[in-house]
Amino acid sequence: MPLDDREQKILEEIERQFYQEDPKLAETVRTATIASLSSRHLKWAVLSLVVGVALMLAFFTSSTIIALVGFVVMVVSVAWIVAILKQRAGVGMTPPSQWFDRAKRRWRDGG
Repeated sequence: MPLDDREQKILEEIERQFYQEDPKLAETVRTATIASLSSRHLKWAVLSLVVGVALMLAFFTSSTIIALVGFVVMVVSVAWIVAILKQRAGVGMTPPSQWFDRAKRRWRDGG
């Protein structure tokens, strides 16, 4: 729904004040995207995966407990990576009501 003229002017005034009060934050917010934020998280997830693999391989024969911790770190890291990639792809972003409506339509139509 488009904004009317009064609302558009109010929004422009708020934006102008925001840029005047904290231009550095305003620029950061303007340039931040989901991809840039998830890229940072993805780097940490991959790094933790590498650390988990290194722990597991380094301590596999000498300390089973530490190797097990490395394995757990690997599993959590892979789950984290999958969640980030799904978020980037927009998978699972459908509201439940839309999903339910689609499922009902498919059921009615016979598959």
